[in-house]
Amino acid sequence: MVDLRDLEGSIVEIYNQHYLDVYRFLVCFSGNQNDAEDLTQEVFIRVLKSLPNFKTDSNFKTWIFSIAKHVALDHYRKKKFSTIFKEGFFSKLESKEKKPDEEYEKTELEHYVHEAISKLKPNHRAAVILRGINEFSVKETAEILQCSEAKVKVDYHRALKDLKRKLDLDGKEVLSNAK
Repeated sequence: MVDLRDLEGSIVEIYNQHYLDVYRFLVCFSGNQNDAEDLTQEVFIRVLKSLPNFKTDSNFKTWIFSIAKHVALDHYRKKKFSTIFKEGFFSKLESKEKKPDEEYEKTELEHYVHEAISKLKPNHRAAVILRGINEFSVKETAEILQCSEAKVKVDYHRALKDLKRKLDLDGKEVLSNAK
């Protein structure tokens, strides 16, 4: 997949294939489009620098998401957010089908769910974003987070349990309001 002789062509192909998924993950993790754009750029800079060290027996997509996770956690540690999801991102979304009062209720619920997600422990938040929102498999999530599949299952279960308790909702309702 990666031709080290044509590094420029390879990075363009990699970027085009994975940019949107990485960007969505980072928007969910940071809660800010501008930060997500900067972090996405940082991810692909790190991918370019680390490309010669990529182990071909690994899954390329999970390797990129592992880098994205590290970039997001580094950013989180630097800024020490009081909340990860800001109201501004969701208030800019326009509704094409719902009435204003319905949209307001939906936006408020989304804000409430995202605020609750932002208050989860970082490893629980990452599990919810990857498994519940981005719909990665347990195996892919474990590879990205560099932990066992059992830990992913436990973290995801505990995160959903915590969200249910905080929001007084069922698990499917929590995730449907987070997307």
